[in-house]
Amino acid sequence: MIFGHISQENALPFPSAIQKALHFLRTTDFASLKPGEIEIEGRRIYAQIIDLTTRPREENRPEVHRRYIDIQFLASGEEYIGVASDTGNNEIAESLLEERDIIFYHGMENESLLTMVPGSYAMFFPQDVHRPACVYQAPSAIRKVVVKVALTEIY
Repeated sequence: MIFGHISQENALPFPSAIQKALHFLRTTDFASLKPGEIEIEGRRIYAQIIDLTTRPREENRPEVHRRYIDIQFLASGEEYIGVASDTGNNEIAESLLEERDIIFYHGMENESLLTMVPGSYAMFFPQDVHRPACVYQAPSAIRKVVVKVALTEIY
């Protein structure tokens, strides 16, 4: 997992696909766009613009992805994202790996919380369990952008 703020330049050179995703996040006016998907480089790199309301942590299921890196960017609002390494001990609640590249768990071991404010981003790799859209101080509306980067673009 990598955590940062879009206003900061990259401390280290990222792979080209990650740089393209971060450039998209830095240069796009998300307030002017409708929710939905935007292809950056076809299905190899694409973004989902999502409007939702944060919920109590226990109401959100932890998730992992196996074919894509998730770059979760908060455009507006505030949220917590739970995060932990995938130990292999988490009980699967639902696997939609083939259809949507997502596995939901009932819970996760050793969860830590990231505080997300506008401009924050977190990159989640296949070994990172994450639980997005959790209440920070009170339930609130958020706009987030999730850029999906295919692992085939990295390796």
